[in-house]
Amino acid sequence: MGKIRGAAAMRIAVCDNEPAICEDIARLIRQEKPDASISIFDSREALLQSGEEFSILFLDIRGVSGLEIARAIREREARTGQRLSILIFVTAYRDYMEAAFDVHAFHYLLKPLDVKKFSEVLERACREAQAAEEQAERCLLLKIAENTKKVALKDIFFIESSNKKVIVHAEDGIYETYGKMDDLEIALGASFYRSHRCYLVNLAKLSGYGPDFIRFPSGDSILLARKKYHDFVKTYLRYAREGGAVNI
Repeated sequence: MGKIRGAAAMRIAVCDNEPAICEDIARLIRQEKPDASISIFDSREALLQSGEEFSILFLDIRGVSGLEIARAIREREARTGQRLSILIFVTAYRDYMEAAFDVHAFHYLLKPLDVKKFSEVLERACREAQAAEEQAERCLLLKIAENTKKVALKDIFFIESSNKKVIVHAEDGIYETYGKMDDLEIALGASFYRSHRCYLVNLAKLSGYGPDFIRFPSGDSILLARKKYHDFVKTYLRYAREGGAVNI
């Protein structure tokens, strides 16, 4: 049936017009995440002109027009189809908190930084970024006739079984190949859930669910075994709490 292929390193940006603040934040990140790649910018222009993509961005909300940077980043992500980066505002001003969440900010940290709080927020942000990046980079290699088809996990809605075949429902089409659902369930990991003996669903793609169904943005609706409903809800809430992508 094929293999799962896999995931890129995390990149973090820090943007503040106070060099000392940038260095403090970078130091705290290095203490918690020594393997992360950290880029420091002292101006809005430098960050935007870099054209780089980051998993997580720490932005000052006032000194370097953090809200303008955030809006520009969100516009670029929407225009290019990039996945959403995680925005964390670090500021001495409480007044902008409501506006920060208008650009889907992940969190709002006040200066002077509380080291324990910073560590907690960074850990949650990294979990969410890592889950999103793994989902974006990993793919399923399907053997179809004499060809191999690569399907990104992030593009899969659900997989169903039919006799000895599995049918992959994805954003760009539907693909059939020989395989076993049990093997796929193990290989795809915690972001996929076996809702029924015949269905394996991508938790990042749900648009709704009920006691006996799961619905997707594609318009498809599949069976959720009633005896699995409570376990599914617990699994989905845990998945969301640990940073998984949520569309409901």
